[in-house]
Amino acid sequence: MRYIKEFFRFLNHIRNSRKLLFTLAYNDFKQQYLGSYLGILWAVIRPALFIGVIWFVFTVGFKSRPTDDGTPFVLWLLCGMIPWFFFSEAVNKGMSAIVSNAYLVKKVAFRVSILPLVKVLSSLGIHIVLVCLLIIAFLLNGFFPTIYWLQLPYYIVCTVILTLGLGWLTSSLRVFIKDVGEIIGVVIQFGFWLTPIFWSFKIIPLKYHYLVKLNPMVYVVEGFRNTFISKVWFWQNINDTVQFWIITIVFLILGSIVFKRLRPHFGDVL
Repeated sequence: MRYIKEFFRFLNHIRNSRKLLFTLAYNDFKQQYLGSYLGILWAVIRPALFIGVIWFVFTVGFKSRPTDDGTPFVLWLLCGMIPWFFFSEAVNKGMSAIVSNAYLVKKVAFRVSILPLVKVLSSLGIHIVLVCLLIIAFLLNGFFPTIYWLQLPYYIVCTVILTLGLGWLTSSLRVFIKDVGEIIGVVIQFGFWLTPIFWSFKIIPLKYHYLVKLNPMVYVVEGFRNTFISKVWFWQNINDTVQFWIITIVFLILGSIVFKRLRPHFGDVL
């Protein structure tokens, strides 16, 4: 019970710093394009080029066939790649949030707990652009908007909350254990291939589904495909939804506890 109370106090600190949080996130997002001629326009150009290359490689190069339900393979693939890229970028940036902002950590009055979330929200900017381009790609391929598209923000929020918990956990540990960065890098590489991005979840025997679903990003990737292709509400897969939120809340609470315990020692190490 004590840990639960600590967790909610932790969240309350973030809520009280929300104005500063969004200012820092915007500045961090803008900083990526500082000094370039096109500036923040690169936030649109780079994702557009990425989707264009994927389309060319799999449509023109590999001449990929549509999926069993007639969906162009490129669209099916992008439904998996786009949420995964957001997840991997947010985790990597969140993990370095404390180390890369040592000057802020040493300020006594600064709420350090918002730094991992700043990195997550900064990554969210590019993700939203990619999602908008994905919507345009579906429209150009003759897919009309459906009511199921309204659940898209839900899956984005799912990823934000998951990466926040991981950000608190990994960013605090990395201050003291430098190898955490390498370990997370390997985990993300393996996770990419263990998540149904290039392969269909249906090829896995039913008896092993519970093992695959221990990877919370399976829920998000399948959620994107359910939104755009299969037309399935998230509450229709209630068992998967409950399992995802149990795993995510565990990471969130564990991350906040570890972060709070290690926070007083950050300044001594950095």
